Amino acid sequence: MKKIKDELPLLQSLMRGLAAQFGRNCEVVLHDYEQPYEHTIVAIENGHVTGRAVGDCGTNLGLELLRGSESHGDRYNYCTQTKDGRILRSSSMYIKDEQGEWIGCLCVNMDITATVMAEKTLQEVNNFDSLNQQVKEVFASDVNELLDDLIQASLQHVGVPVAMMDKGQKLMGLKYLDAKGAFLIKKAGDRIAKYYDISKFTLYNYLDELRGESESDGLRKKVT
Repeated sequence: MKKIKDELPLLQSLMRGLAAQFGRNCEVVLHDYEQPYEHTIVAIENGHVTGRAVGDCGTNLGLELLRGSESHGDRYNYCTQTKDGRILRSSSMYIKDEQGEWIGCLCVNMDITATVMAEKTLQEVNNFDSLNQQVKEVFASDVNELLDDLIQASLQHVGVPVAMMDKGQKLMGLKYLDAKGAFLIKKAGDRIAKYYDISKFTLYNYLDELRGESESDGLRKKVT
């Protein structure tokens, strides 16, 4: 591309397409650096976003590029603000001629103020920041599904496959289940004994060790 004005109809068509695609909060601006910097804007869609019009000036970023203070050119998806404090998500694509000289820039500025405020409102409603810890809560429709989840959690708590567990590790898993209230579930003893590959008699004995004889009689009434 030799000059921005040579491709102006094509670039304007592209600008209209971008503005139509993303709506009235999306400003698309074309700068021609062959113009005095006070008047670089040669085409604009949805200029109300920044309050600019054809004939207005470029931004500080273009000045830095033309001065040579900034050499990498294109900037994508950065955040900036208008004079009245609205938040923009922007991208600036700079255009060179055949000799590698900067001749223009195509900029997209999306006003995201409303969605940022909505996001903040949702965060306040969800109130995640006030939570001190993450709590796992299982929402099951079947009590056996809940029990299976507790059993799997106990195996993860021990950190050893059942086939490789010694007595101490099985006691650790049963203690976890007892603390989580698993034995309050009807017929939990049968399922837990099967998972831990022990007899129900052994399960009772292990629970006796964990809870003491004074509690085990009452527990046996629940483990059915």
